Amino acid sequence: MNIGYFYLIMAIVSEVIGSNMVVKTEGFTKLRPTLICIVCFVFALYMLSITVKYMPLYVAYAIWGGLGIILVTIVGIVVWKNNINLVTLLGIALIVAGVVIVNLFGKSH
Repeated sequence: MNIGYFYLIMAIVSEVIGSNMVVKTEGFTKLRPTLICIVCFVFALYMLSITVKYMPLYVAYAIWGGLGIILVTIVGIVVWKNNINLVTLLGIALIVAGVVIVNLFGKSH
C-alpha cells in the first residue's frame, strides 16, 4: 500500500473532526472547540501536503472530498441527529462513484 494513503487517511480524519467541531464552536465563540477545530484543519492540510508527495493532488483531493462527505454525513446522522433523505443518499453515491472513477482511470504516470 502506498504510504501516501496513510497520510491521506490522517488528513481526512483530522478534517472530519475539525468540520464537526465547527458545530461546537458556536460561531467561534467557544475557545476549546475553536482551538480543536483550528488544530485539526492545520494538521489536515499538513497531512495533505505530505500526501501529494506520493500521489497527484487531484487524486488525493477526490478521495478527501468523497470520504470526507461520507464521514461528515455519518457523524451528522449519528452524533448530531441530522435527517437524511433519498436524494441526499443519491448525491453521496454519485460522489463515491466519481471518486472511484478518478482513482481507477485518472492516475497519471
